[in-house]
Formats: sequence, C-alpha cells, structure tokens
Amino acid sequence: MTHDPALQPIAVGDRIETMDVLRGWALLGILLMNIEAFVGPMMAAITGLDPALTGADRIADAAIYILVQGKFYLLFSLLFGMGFAVMMARAEATGRPFVALYLRRTFALLAIGLVHLIVIWSGDILTVYALIALAMLVLFRHVPTAYLPWCALGFHAMAWLFSAGPLLLGAMARLAPGAADGMDKIMQAEAASMQAQIAAERVVLGSGTFLEALAHRAAEAPTMLFFLLFAGGQILGMFLLGMWFVRSGAIAEPARFPRLYAWLRWCALPVGLAMTLVSFRLMPTAEYTVVTFANGFATLLVMVGALLMCLGYLAWIQKGLATSLAPVLRAVAPAGRMALTNYLMQSVICTLLFYNYGLGYFDQLPRAWQVPFVLVLFALQVMASRWWMARFRFGPMEWLWRAATYLNWPAMRRAD
Repeated sequence: MTHDPALQPIAVGDRIETMDVLRGWALLGILLMNIEAFVGPMMAAITGLDPALTGADRIADAAIYILVQGKFYLLFSLLFGMGFAVMMARAEATGRPFVALYLRRTFALLAIGLVHLIVIWSGDILTVYALIALAMLVLFRHVPTAYLPWCALGFHAMAWLFSAGPLLLGAMARLAPGAADGMDKIMQAEAASMQAQIAAERVVLGSGTFLEALAHRAAEAPTMLFFLLFAGGQILGMFLLGMWFVRSGAIAEPARFPRLYAWLRWCALPVGLAMTLVSFRLMPTAEYTVVTFANGFATLLVMVGALLMCLGYLAWIQKGLATSLAPVLRAVAPAGRMALTNYLMQSVICTLLFYNYGLGYFDQLPRAWQVPFVLVLFALQVMASRWWMARFRFGPMEWLWRAATYLNWPAMRRAD
C-alpha cells in the first residue's frame, strides 16, 4: 500500500469528543433495542409490546419500546452523516480528491456489512448504511449547508408517508362496499406468511446448526434488506442532518446554538415522547396486517416521535457534557471511538450465547432480565474499550476499515 500523509485518519487530538460520547450511548441504545431480536425471532421483535407478557417482563418491553426502539438507530445514522462531513472537510482542506477515498470507505463498509448480515446476524444495518451513503455522495455532496435540514425533513416525510400512507389509504378503501372482505383475505395471508417466517426462525436458530443458520440468513438477506430499506428515507434524512451539524458547527461549537439546543431539549423531546405515548395507546402492538385509521395514525406518530426524541437525547447529552455529569457521560467515549468493533462484537457475543450453535439459550432469557444483561455486557465493552484505547490508536475493525479507505496500514500502537 502507498503512504499519503495528507490523507490519514483523523488524529485523536482533532476528534470531536461529543461525537465519541454520542456513539457510545447510541451503542447502548442499539443493544437494548436489538437484544430481543437476539434472544428470540427477529420478526417477532419488531411488533412493539408483546401482548403475552405480564408483570416485569411487560414493563420492560413497554419501556424499551417507548424510550429506545427506533430512537438510537436514528442517532447512530446521524453520527454516520457527521463522519461523512468531517471526512469531506478534511479532504477539501488538504486539496486532495475526495470521491475515490469515500468510495473505498463505503465499499469497505458494504463488505463488512454483508459478512455481518450473512455470517453473523440478519439484523445488520451497515449494508443499508453503505448503500444509502452512495446515494448521499451522488446527490448531496455539494448541497449548501442551509438546505440540508430541509432536504432531511423531506426524506423523513417520504418515509413517514411510505409507512403510514398504505395503512391510511387501505382504511379508506375498506369503506367501499365489498372491499373489506377482499382486503381482509389479503391481510390474513400476509399474517400467515409472517408467522411462518417466525416459526422457521425458531427452528433454525433454536435447534439448527451453524451451516443451517448460514443458509437461512443467506436466503433471507434480500428480504431483510428490503425490510430495512423501508427505513431508508429516515436514514438518509439523518445522514443529511449529521452533515448539517458538522458543517454549521453545531456539534463542535454548541455554545453558538443555544436556542436550537434549548428547543431540542424542552420542546422536541417532550413532544416526541407525547406522540410516542399516544401511538402506544392507539397501537401498543404493531399489527402490520391490520388496516385501520388508528394503526396508520399510530405508525405516523411513532415515526415522527422517534425523530424528535432522538434529537432531544442528543441535546441533553450535549448539555450534560457541560455539567457535573460530564465524567459519567464521557465514560463511554472509548466505546464510541471503536463503535464499529463494538457493534459487531455485540452480534458475535449474543449469537454465540443464544443460538443453538453456541450455548443455545434461544428464547430462554425473560424480557425483564434482558435489560440487566445488556447493561452488564455494555459495561464490559466500555471497560474493554478503555483498556484497548489506552494502548492502541484504533479499534480492530476501525483499523481494518481505515486501511481499506486510505490504502495504507495505519500505525496501530500508541507507541508508534
């Protein structure tokens, strides 16, 4: 590999600390969201409150759905957009070509994501990130900074309509004479198909071999990618918002934007939480095969609420970094600095614990116990990350990703 000192990974001293802290807390939120899909069938973990749960299990399931699910993958997406903007700014500052660099970075992420999707876990998000990142490069690299929030809002609105629109239109169509019976038959067939997928996943992951699980993931990969691309508009919208936060200086110099952050803390978060609670009241369990006005409205509310809550969380973490809570918040920064490694390790550890080809605890960890399990696992990741980053400049997967991006072997040990 060639060595070009002008295009090296960002130095530790040049990092925006808030981004590392946010990545760390986003990792915790993502694990809290994903743990249900590790412990049991993934298709059964995306339907909100499980009506069969009672007691502490029901409380834990509802709390994670209301406070976590759908919020932290948006925050992770926002941070990806910030990273894109930081990388572009550094390339432009050195006068070096950016497109080839970014394409190498994106295709390397795509390769990592595909391996994760097929070999390790079906719920991979990296593949979708890489595909959407290509669209961002083509369409939005030169968009003026002031336009980015409006573009982001437009893509979010498209995603909201894409998800809630068919339910609302279907509910209207049911009002026509004779239409309800035909639509109900279609929805019953869809429900039966989903239940068949859940049953197949229970058999393969609960009692199958690694090769059987591998074949299952490979066969389901197109379906999973299509399902995840339902969130494509939201993810692209968060990428664009992330670009705005970096270009405008809002993430590096938050003191210049007091009104924005105050609005996010005191308006966006409470309003988003209220919308999520109303949605939960209307549709605690997401019934994607039931077409009613209530379900369509609840879907719209929960998606808009997730965006507002995500940005509210960001603003409160930023505020906390200027208070006595800063040491606690900063404690997760080492995990955030090696977020890719930790994200992948969460999948490796959990699949080996719960799938049959590992320890075989599939469908055996109660919902309430999943929360302390996540907290312990994440605490171990934070401690391991702190130990690692005290000795090395990058996490293992970050080092590999940077090597593919910059076409050189970055110095790994701090002594280097």
